[in-house]
Amino acid sequence: MQLAAALRQSGFALADPQIVAQTGWTTDELSAAMDRQAFDPPYALVTLLVGVNNQYRGRDLDNYRDEFRALLQRAIALAGGRAGHVVVVSIPDWGVTRFGQGSGRDTARIARELDAFNAANRAIASDLHAQYADVTPLSRDGGDRADQLVGDGLHPSGAMYARWLAAIVPAAQRALTAR
Repeated sequence: MQLAAALRQSGFALADPQIVAQTGWTTDELSAAMDRQAFDPPYALVTLLVGVNNQYRGRDLDNYRDEFRALLQRAIALAGGRAGHVVVVSIPDWGVTRFGQGSGRDTARIARELDAFNAANRAIASDLHAQYADVTPLSRDGGDRADQLVGDGLHPSGAMYARWLAAIVPAAQRALTAR
């Protein structure tokens, strides 16, 4: 919603987004939900951010690559086959959050694994000619502060999402002006 509002303020005529994903989903769960969702393509802009729960649940990187590629191909189809109208958003680092710090898990390992997942989604986005927005550094910079998280100490607050706009808006603007 913040992205749509920011894009409207910069002159793009956009409807409110159709949000499919829910917190906690993995790539296969998003795909299953998309199977049940009614869509009315083509969409001017499609965003895709998925994978943190694949990493959290210890899912295999190769499996993520395969499922992410399939999801990105579906997102491109929803954008009318215009890959440039799709923005892939990197996976934020949950290990820096209060929840992550108190989880008993190795936060350096979490960061390394998320870097590998992000390297995969970035490479696939590039291969398929989608836009890319890297919010991971922003998630790591102050991602443990109370104002950047909701009450569970894990999920981003509206304030953190607002910071992510600095990375996402330029990619979305490129997407909306792509051929």
